[in-house]
Amino acid sequence: MFRTGHGYDVHKLVENRRLILGGVEIPYEKGLLGHSDADVLLHAISDALLGAAALGDIGQLFPDTDPAYEGADSLLLLKRVCIEVNEKGYHISNIDATVLAQRPKLMPYIDKMRENIASACEIEKDAVSVKATTEEGLGFTGDGGGIAAHAVCLIYKD
Repeated sequence: MFRTGHGYDVHKLVENRRLILGGVEIPYEKGLLGHSDADVLLHAISDALLGAAALGDIGQLFPDTDPAYEGADSLLLLKRVCIEVNEKGYHISNIDATVLAQRPKLMPYIDKMRENIASACEIEKDAVSVKATTEEGLGFTGDGGGIAAHAVCLIYKD
């Protein structure tokens, strides 16, 4: 039995925050605003996995009203999501994600992001794809107001 999931997340860019994407700290003058570390890439992947397994979404599992998740490392949250998915009897086949950001350029960091995601999900790196694109100056991501991410996944039961 195969199931697909889709996840989306967006956070505003602000000063005096670290920029964390895919579990990688990226040098930049702004970071993403959020209750946790605001890693939009890992949040989108988490939502895709949770959705595919019909386990709700990241906000249900890790509510932003819970002080326990303030500043939380989203790699640790993703690991917990993968445990939940596995406990329901599913295995992750693959993950495909796209980050939408005008700046900074993400290509130098993508390989490490893939490694981090694969490690958190206990899958092969070749089962994880991360891409980045600009929006040609259009919209809130294009004008540098924020960063967004989409993710899809395929899970299966034996």
